[in-house]
Amino acid sequence: MRSYHLSHSGAGLSGLTVREHDTPSPGPGQAVVAVRATSLSFRELMVLDGTYVLPVAPDVVPVSDGAGDVVAVGPGVDAIRVGDRVAATLFPSWQDGPFAAEHLAQRGGSLDGMLTEFAVVDADSLVTVPPHLSYAEAATLPCVAVTAWNALTGDAAGVRPGDTVVLQGSGGVSLFALRFAKALGARVIATTSGPAKAARLRDLGADHVVDYSATPDWAGEVRTLTEGRGADRILDVAGLLHESVRAIALAGTIACVGFVGKAAAPLDPHALFTSGATVRAVAVGSRAQFIAMNAFIETHGLRPVIDRAFPFDKAVDAYRHYATGDPFGKVVIDHA
Repeated sequence: MRSYHLSHSGAGLSGLTVREHDTPSPGPGQAVVAVRATSLSFRELMVLDGTYVLPVAPDVVPVSDGAGDVVAVGPGVDAIRVGDRVAATLFPSWQDGPFAAEHLAQRGGSLDGMLTEFAVVDADSLVTVPPHLSYAEAATLPCVAVTAWNALTGDAAGVRPGDTVVLQGSGGVSLFALRFAKALGARVIATTSGPAKAARLRDLGADHVVDYSATPDWAGEVRTLTEGRGADRILDVAGLLHESVRAIALAGTIACVGFVGKAAAPLDPHALFTSGATVRAVAVGSRAQFIAMNAFIETHGLRPVIDRAFPFDKAVDAYRHYATGDPFGKVVIDHA
């Protein structure tokens, strides 16, 4: 079997190499997954360039997201069976409840990830995937889809029918959140950077799209579109919390999902206090949330948006395309 390895976090693409290994066997409580597809997220770029916020082990097998078939199980495993189509959670020990320090070990960082032909994983970190999804589609779920689901449903309020939800850009989290929010009965306002992407977001169900290249004051436009009230929920993936506070409704919720913008103005505490908003940092989600999300996906027949697939031998090209190709949707690596 073959696996990609990253020499160290910060090594960049030159630090990715392929090596051959013996096919592994599972120990107690473990399963071996024949990985059929993996997918990239912004997290993987941070691991490559050394800016990821959690530890990355030297020589790690990268990439948190993958899907495949269980081909062997170890002693004591009964919930997962050989032949099951599965994906693995990003934080293997986070089964349910709030995130805690004891769950910091993460796949494709401090633990080996899924950019391999066979992966040995704890069986209780696996979830079965919706049967209508291909392996490539299922491989897009563990990081960005669970993050989007948590951002929309993981707090006491949750998204309710008739709520207005603002999504930023057309990255993986935002595209999954668009599908989920519409299925939950919300009105969606999406922001993006040009007319071509705006048209695609409308085709995917966005009720309104704000092109911030033409309308830089997107927060003001959200106020206009909501007759001054503001949005009930904003998924902030860019780190623009000062703008999100301007656009949020009184006592609304801002889910702080990331900081792909890499630069942000200071957040005015007076403006935050006046808004009455809840700002919640979202770091993927638990296995229980993954299972609930998969049930929702299956019930509503939802599918992810895939930009492009690359063969396993061209994984470096997949990284390069993700980093520089301005993809719309997920970039997948096909292990077949």
